[in-house]
Amino acid sequence: MKSVIIEKKSDDELKKIGVLNWGIWTKEKSIFDWYYDSDEQCYILDGRVIVHTAEGDYEIKRGDFVTFKKGLKCKWEILEDIRKHYNFV
Repeated sequence: MKSVIIEKKSDDELKKIGVLNWGIWTKEKSIFDWYYDSDEQCYILDGRVIVHTAEGDYEIKRGDFVTFKKGLKCKWEILEDIRKHYNFV
């Protein structure tokens, strides 16, 4: 099973999930290590990042709906300041 799942969702799907009610996280251009101790879903509002994992690199950008699976160890390389809605599930 993939530890990073990138999807496109319609506005209706995003509303049904309640994405607009989720918190917003922002971070400037930077590189840092991260570990997910629970699943996280997020919707990228602005920016671009490459998430480096043991299974490969994932480019994530505006409009992507992303699920990060619990237990993922990765390195975030933020190429353009990021702003996202997020929810831990």
